[in-house]
Amino acid sequence: MSAASDMPQASLPYSQYRLFHDIYVFLDAGDTIVLGDYRLTPSQYTLMMLLDTGEGQNLIRLADRMLVARSTITRLIDQLEKMGLVGRITDPDDRRALRVTLSPAGEILRDSAYIAHERSLSLRFSALNVDEQEQLHGLLRRLRDSLLEGVSQPHTIDAKR
Repeated sequence: MSAASDMPQASLPYSQYRLFHDIYVFLDAGDTIVLGDYRLTPSQYTLMMLLDTGEGQNLIRLADRMLVARSTITRLIDQLEKMGLVGRITDPDDRRALRVTLSPAGEILRDSAYIAHERSLSLRFSALNVDEQEQLHGLLRRLRDSLLEGVSQPHTIDAKR
């Protein structure tokens, strides 16, 4: 099969997968544009949304919540710390561990970026009316929960079927 016309017709699940992929790419590109005005990457913004100015978060927990490697979290925290947006404190429960907190400047920037991001999402999702958005939300939650269950129990996923 050398020519595109010789390719087998894509299955409905594959077509849906490609749509999700494309939508993710377009949403990420939009996020990059909006958050760029605040000199933040989407990953930095996501991390900041998980932080507070008080107790902070454990680095391992942050990596788990963002589904990234610990080295990635460390790199993101280093970047945000250089910008004066986060700080590291000793974990009161484990003096060998560190927690990350949002600085007051980080809180102000995060809150401003949040408002702009929300406004941008509203515009990007306006192709659907409110009822359609709610229906899509319910379907996506159901799919996400099913996928999460499959990832939590990888032996239940059988790619040969």
